Amino acid sequence: MNELFATLPDGTPVHRWTLERAGIRVRVLSYGGIVQSAEVPDRDGRAVNVVLGFADLDGYLTHPEPYFGALVGRYANRIAGGRFTLDGRTHVLAPNNPPNSLHGGERGFDKRVWDVRPVDHGVRLSRVAADGEEGFPGRLEVSATYTLTESGALRIAYEAVTDAPTVVNPTNHSYFNLGGSGGAGGHELRIAASRYTPVDADLIPTGVLPEVAGSRFDFREARETGAGYDHNFVLDKGLTADLVEVAELYDPASGRVLSVATTEPGLQLYTADHLGEPFAPGDGIALETQHFPDSPNRPEFPSTVLWPGEVFRSETVYGFSVRQGSASR
Repeated sequence: MNELFATLPDGTPVHRWTLERAGIRVRVLSYGGIVQSAEVPDRDGRAVNVVLGFADLDGYLTHPEPYFGALVGRYANRIAGGRFTLDGRTHVLAPNNPPNSLHGGERGFDKRVWDVRPVDHGVRLSRVAADGEEGFPGRLEVSATYTLTESGALRIAYEAVTDAPTVVNPTNHSYFNLGGSGGAGGHELRIAASRYTPVDADLIPTGVLPEVAGSRFDFREARETGAGYDHNFVLDKGLTADLVEVAELYDPASGRVLSVATTEPGLQLYTADHLGEPFAPGDGIALETQHFPDSPNRPEFPSTVLWPGEVFRSETVYGFSVRQGSASR
């Protein structure tokens, strides 16, 4: 279902699409590719929205920096110093997270109105990012297709082509609270990652990839998340052509389970410690599938470079289910 959701201050209409399948209802906005809501039943069949968001467009315009539910890019996460060198040219980006560039700059994908058309059980969002948009090189034709699978999982598939060498690293920035309200710190998380990327004071990777064993970053077995995470985990599977399940989030109180499968090599865990009103720190958990932060300046990391003649493809599936009984301790 497609409906007019709101109008931007410049008069541009924003539409909302509602996807329903297998008892799951997801609403997507043409503004920012935002996943506004995802209604999922608990173990007793009661459905609530499990992603943080707003009832109206003004909420997203007033609170843009947490990137609630947004499609972020051209480059998700941070690029050190807001610059990188590619094919012999240095490109200067907007330092919107001083001194770094974050999530595509001042007006990244999350603040653009996308063209939307229906597809089977979903919608395809597309746009053209001009050469030089936010400092990134190359005219980028990019799309993100949101569909609900037969089981009600939300599948997001990205594609992009360019006419000049560039970097591409999109992701979805939904904050999940499987209880529907209150803090998410009691959720239990499992991540199939034996290593992670430590960061400096500006949240830029140091370049080393230590093992998680014996540290607070060890989520190889499910445990409560707690607070204090804004880190990329190096997934054991690496970069893959096919989807592989890499994480699971569980809310013992409701029984809701979120599984994450992806083709990406990394997963950013953000426990939302800096959320402000109308939300509180720790109200949601972001699980951002991606390449590593600052990869354009780290040749030892998996490459995010896209060359003319290539097609960038990435896919992530967020699956929803319920678990009966109480959590194991």
